[in-house]
Amino acid sequence: MRKLKGVTYYFAFLSLVAMGTFHIYTAVFGTFEAYLQRNIHLIFALPLAFIFYPATKNSPKDRVPWYDWIFAVLAALPCLYAILNYETIIYRMVQVEEVTTAQLVLGTILVIMVLEATRRIVGLALTILAAASVFYMYIGHLLPGQFKGMYVTYDRIIEHLYLTGEGIFSTPLGVSATFVMLFLILGGFLEHSGVGEYFMDLSKALAGKATGGPAKIAVVSSGLFGSISGSAVANVYATGTFTIPMMKQLGFSPVFAGAVEAVASSGGQIMPPIMGAAAFIMASFLGIPYKQVMIAAFVPAVLYYFYVFMSVHARAIKLGLRGLSNEMIPPMRYVLKKLYVLAPIVVLVVMIMRGYTPMRSALFAIIVSWFVSLLDKRYRMGPRGVLNAIYDGSKNVFVVAIACAAAGIVVGAVTLTGIGFKLVSFIFSLAQNVPFLALIMVMLMAIVLGMGLPTTAAYIVASALAVPALIRLGFKALPSHMFVFYYAVFSAITPPVALAAYAASSISGAKPSETGYQAFRLGLLAMIIPFAFMYDTGFLLQASWMGNLLSLAAGLVSAMALSYAIEGFLKTKLNFMTRALLGAIGVLVLFPILWLKILCIVAFGLVYIQFSMKTQKT
Repeated sequence: MRKLKGVTYYFAFLSLVAMGTFHIYTAVFGTFEAYLQRNIHLIFALPLAFIFYPATKNSPKDRVPWYDWIFAVLAALPCLYAILNYETIIYRMVQVEEVTTAQLVLGTILVIMVLEATRRIVGLALTILAAASVFYMYIGHLLPGQFKGMYVTYDRIIEHLYLTGEGIFSTPLGVSATFVMLFLILGGFLEHSGVGEYFMDLSKALAGKATGGPAKIAVVSSGLFGSISGSAVANVYATGTFTIPMMKQLGFSPVFAGAVEAVASSGGQIMPPIMGAAAFIMASFLGIPYKQVMIAAFVPAVLYYFYVFMSVHARAIKLGLRGLSNEMIPPMRYVLKKLYVLAPIVVLVVMIMRGYTPMRSALFAIIVSWFVSLLDKRYRMGPRGVLNAIYDGSKNVFVVAIACAAAGIVVGAVTLTGIGFKLVSFIFSLAQNVPFLALIMVMLMAIVLGMGLPTTAAYIVASALAVPALIRLGFKALPSHMFVFYYAVFSAITPPVALAAYAASSISGAKPSETGYQAFRLGLLAMIIPFAFMYDTGFLLQASWMGNLLSLAAGLVSAMALSYAIEGFLKTKLNFMTRALLGAIGVLVLFPILWLKILCIVAFGLVYIQFSMKTQKT
């Protein structure tokens, strides 16, 4: 991203503040009709993308060259036309009325500008996928065999992508233009009101004195911070610059320190209350309140972090590592005295759980975070501080908005050509109607897509292609979407392309590949738990209270057993047979068989007691 100066900086600053103010206004007084709201959102995001992001690595980083100003103007024209001719567009008869020459030219410009902005901001993978979708719509009828598409004329392709709510302006961009934008602004206010620093102080006070304290601080603080950032890589840089050096200083290896931070940061996207942008899109796709997604994500997120915490604990005991010194830990009295800083998060959760919309809940959380800032001179936000908070929050919209627009092209190709049905049939034929094999295929698809795409885009594409197949195989809609979502998220720690681990390695100084494989081991439960909740919805709190409780107990046992098995340590060093037994217990306890769950829970209890007694004797 360019570091803008002078007049260009003030232009970008005022534009982003205007964008944020518009979205706050619509949160207060209600959003416009979907197509209009999305066009206004994109008329800010798309031109500014060319101002903030250079075309190549060698392009100027401190100024905007003339050609990027031309791109910015061209990017604004299609949205400006749609806004000015909004009523004409929404009342026209799709696939009946002719597409005018002006609409055809502007639609073509919009597609090209979206693809170029995607290349700059998101990367080549999504750019190629979106471009291939456009070509498939145009030449798909010429392909042989199962993937032969329908014949679609060029003007109908542009109409579908530009003049309807089925292409670029479909649901993904709609979520970016409503929920996501408000939560990004909320993130800016939370940072400016001191919530990020308080999360670190709270983590130090809770886990600093424990064995391996800095690593546990990384787990707790990254989980808390990730809940408001929604980005694994951003989370790594926000908390890792502090936690990784502290872990290395205490005695953890650079590889392990980076892996802990990468794994803890990646989990922020599955940690309620905010999660990532994909979670809001999931709620829109399912047509359910966001709080239902939040509730369903709670137990898997807790189990994930518990597993990471236990792995860190076992490693710290094995290495004989201690916690922080008293001088490095803030007094508990100080931490409790500033507990009011969490008021915006509390308000957000309570309002969502009471049935308010995410936008209204985020709006009130923004107001509360401003009031919180007034209580501390260091963070007190006057008019300039409020504008800076809106600017810093809105500046994070580009990746989400551009990725959603590009993913809309892919979704548009699926809806226009019917390729989704062909892919469903393809998955059926490969899986031989065996649901478990289909799950493995969908897992691999989501991971591969997530390696090259942001979580949001990977989830949108994978869910559009795979969820219909899973539903036809008998799985429920919510678990199916959660399944795809999980693997899109945790592709960030899945080698060979583990972006969060690579970001952490740049801080720790370790080799990226070694950090990636260690992160995969630390995040192992995230690779298993989605299969568990597909067959046992108690893990998503969708069963009876007894079923939910048993699933939670099974998940906790699984997390402990697998962490001890992987680390090879439970009070003392474990031999191969004991590690194999604990590994088997950790996997089998997740099976949807009542007697097997109970047997594994009892078996783990016996193993744990046995080693505890051995340790006491020695």
